[in-house]
Amino acid sequence: MRSTSNPAFRNLSVAPGGYAGFQNQGPGPVEPGGYGYAPPTAADRPMTVDDVVTKTGATLAVAGVIGVITTIGVLTGTIQPWPPMIIGMLAGLGLALVIIFKRTVNPGMVLGYAAAEGLFLGAITGVFELNFPGIALQAVLGTTLVFVTMLVVYRTGAVKVTPKLTRWIIGATAGAAGLMLINLLLSLFGVDMGIRSATPLGIAISLLFIGIAAFNFLLDFDMADQLIRTGAPSRMAWYVAFGLLVTLVWLYLEMLRLLAYLNSD
Repeated sequence: MRSTSNPAFRNLSVAPGGYAGFQNQGPGPVEPGGYGYAPPTAADRPMTVDDVVTKTGATLAVAGVIGVITTIGVLTGTIQPWPPMIIGMLAGLGLALVIIFKRTVNPGMVLGYAAAEGLFLGAITGVFELNFPGIALQAVLGTTLVFVTMLVVYRTGAVKVTPKLTRWIIGATAGAAGLMLINLLLSLFGVDMGIRSATPLGIAISLLFIGIAAFNFLLDFDMADQLIRTGAPSRMAWYVAFGLLVTLVWLYLEMLRLLAYLNSD
């Protein structure tokens, strides 16, 4: 089984295989320590590409609608940004941990996570938009462009998801997370590393993080393909949608930050 740096997919156990041929080949084995999945039943057919598309679309729609409503509320002054930002962040983190470590897929929890992230991102977007008018649309377009580009790259096989590439992406993601954690801890003591400011170093770090997030999509797409190939139950499409949203949230936040740096005086 290939590993993935996305925590949403890390606990899944599927059979080895390359790119999806979109045939149902039976359920993959449950590895020691992995969550695995039960064989599809008559009430739960094998997962298809359409399942992934529809579930991901529903998840993004929930996050998008709540995000837009929250952003408009912040811009019009009817919503103060900090309460929804904090509530959305904490609720999203809590639901993400439960989804990742829970052994069953719960569509309600996935949609709840999407709602929490919509609240969180909507509040942040409103704050950025007040300071840099037009930045929200730019960030959405930039995030969409990166997502579509990586999907095309994956489907055309321009970049193969090899074990070596997988290890590189996982290491890069872990390094990025460690760097952000160190920067956060040092900032609590008044130490500024300069990696989160409108400086050449800050811009370079944001570009690096955007690149790492983009490559994470390759692992996400590959894991979805493996689930389809091994005949995972259709309900697993909700888990795929959750994993993709995790990466999209990170990419969007980095895109917002980069655009803010570039628009700073």
